[in-house]
Amino acid sequence: MNKSNVLKVFIGYDPRQPVAYHALCHSILEKSSRPVAFVPLVLETLPLKRQGLTPFTFSRFLVPYLCDYQGQALFLDIDMIVNDDIAKLFELFNHDYAVQVAKNKMAFEWASLILFNCEKCTMLTPEFIETANGLHAMQFVEPELIGGLPEKWNHLVGYDVDSEASLYHYTQGIPIFEETKDSPHAADCHSVVERALHSESWQTLMGKSVHSICVNGKLLPKFLFNIYEASVQIKPEFEKSVSKLLEEGDDRDNA
Repeated sequence: MNKSNVLKVFIGYDPRQPVAYHALCHSILEKSSRPVAFVPLVLETLPLKRQGLTPFTFSRFLVPYLCDYQGQALFLDIDMIVNDDIAKLFELFNHDYAVQVAKNKMAFEWASLILFNCEKCTMLTPEFIETANGLHAMQFVEPELIGGLPEKWNHLVGYDVDSEASLYHYTQGIPIFEETKDSPHAADCHSVVERALHSESWQTLMGKSVHSICVNGKLLPKFLFNIYEASVQIKPEFEKSVSKLLEEGDDRDNA
């Protein structure tokens, strides 16, 4: 596979709400037609100390540096849900620009989604980012080097006129909080969070593997038993849990 086929997506990470990061990644993976490489911008791992309201307030501008100033890469705020194929956004890349953003009315939100032309952003060094002013207004490049993207790729929930969009940005807070649970497009976020945190049963995932053992018609993980004895014995520390599992019936047909 040619490395150019892989879409590089950097996400501002906030350890106070990891659920948002995983929901965003899952929403992208569900619809992407191309492989995606995710890079969470964890401040403690980066050559930058500066932060603002969030740990990634300024680390977003490290993306070109982290890409060795080569190729294209996308930065996304953590409080987003993608509702379309992310490859379509990368197809809007224009080499004439240094950055491309959705130029909605709230200019301070332009930097919440940035499609970087890393080769034209060599000024964004860690040293420069640590002290520079006007970063979120893209003042590190000339105005003619700031390209536009369709606003549907950064729909500001609660601010923009309500409509279907390719990307919902819950800039007032994703609707997992009591204060934001009734925000527009809350159902879209709840649905993605549920799928992102979902798992099929152990029986479905592991029941047919070499790591399971059938006892009294029930498939269970081997660690529960002494399987090298003359006969399979339940380990004493797991007697209660195994008894409960065996009472739940035969899962061989469902494994």
